[in-house]
Amino acid sequence: MHTKQISQNLFIVDLQTGGLQNLIASYVLKGDKTIIVETGPSSSIPNLLAGLEELEVRLEDVAYVALTHIHVDHGGGVGTLLKSLPNAKVVVHPKGAVHLKNPAKLWSASLEVLGEVAEMFGKPEPVPESRLVIAEENLELKVSNHVKMKVVEAPGHASHNLCYYEKNNGALFAGDSAGAYLPEFNTVFPTTPPPFHVDVALTTLDKLVRLNPEILCYSHFGFVFNAVEQLRDYQLQIRLWLSVAYEGVNKNQSLGEIKEAIFSRDPRIRSVVSQVRQNKVHQKTLLENSVQGFVDFARKNLANCPKLFKTVL
Repeated sequence: MHTKQISQNLFIVDLQTGGLQNLIASYVLKGDKTIIVETGPSSSIPNLLAGLEELEVRLEDVAYVALTHIHVDHGGGVGTLLKSLPNAKVVVHPKGAVHLKNPAKLWSASLEVLGEVAEMFGKPEPVPESRLVIAEENLELKVSNHVKMKVVEAPGHASHNLCYYEKNNGALFAGDSAGAYLPEFNTVFPTTPPPFHVDVALTTLDKLVRLNPEILCYSHFGFVFNAVEQLRDYQLQIRLWLSVAYEGVNKNQSLGEIKEAIFSRDPRIRSVVSQVRQNKVHQKTLLENSVQGFVDFARKNLANCPKLFKTVL
C-alpha cells in the first residue's frame, strides 16, 4: 500500500517517484465527487492511478485536479493523468496555464535546471484548454456541501504558486510555500530555487498563518498537525538562511562556502545533511538550488536584506 488516511475523507498517496519513498505526494479529498491535489511528474502517474484504485476512487468521479504550481515534480503528470479522468478539470494559476497547454518551454527549462533528475520525472504532456480552470484568490472548489477548498494565492517559491485551504479538516495544501518536510528526520528544508523572492515568501507565510490551519500538507512530503507552529518556524528558517547568505556575499565567499555555513548554522538540519545528500533529488533541489536562491537574492538586494532577517540576529 502507498496510501494513508489523514482524516475521514482526506488521504495521502506516496507517488514513489523513481522508486523513492517520501519524495512527492498527491492528496485525495473525497466528497460526493473527488479532488486530487498535485499529480507529481508524468513518470509517477501509474502509481497515482494505483493509489486511486486502492482508495476506491472512481475515475469518472474526479471533479478537480488542483495544482499548486506547474513545476514538473508537482504538475508535470497532469496531461497524462487526464487521459484517465474523463470529467476532471485542472485548476491552475493564470501564469501557469500557458505552460500546461504547451509544455515545451517548461520541459526545456526543467532539463536545464535539473538535468538527469528531470529525466527521471519525465516529459510533461499538454493539457487541452477546455480542461483548464483559471484560479483566482478565494475561488471555491466544491464537491459536496461540507467538502470544499478555496484557492489561496501564495507567491514566493514561484510567482504562480497557489495553496489550497480546506476548512472542514483545517487542511492547508502548501505546495512549496512551506518548504519540504522530510518525515524520516522530522525536519524542513527550504524550497527556494532562483529566482527566489524572500520578501514575497515571508509575506505569503504571514498570510498562511492567518488562515490558522490545523493540518499542513506538504507536496514534499507528508503532513503534520501543528501547522501554524511549522509555518512560523519556517519563517525563522528563511530569515536565518538569508542572514548567512548575506554575510557570505559581503565577505565574497564562494557558493560552496556559503552553503556549508548555512548547513552548519541551521540547527534544524545540520545533523541530517550528510544523510540527505544520499538522495540525488534532494541533493540537486534542496542542497544546491535552494541555497542558490538565497545567494542570488542577497547579491541583488544587499541594502534590504538586514530588515528581512533582523529577527534572527
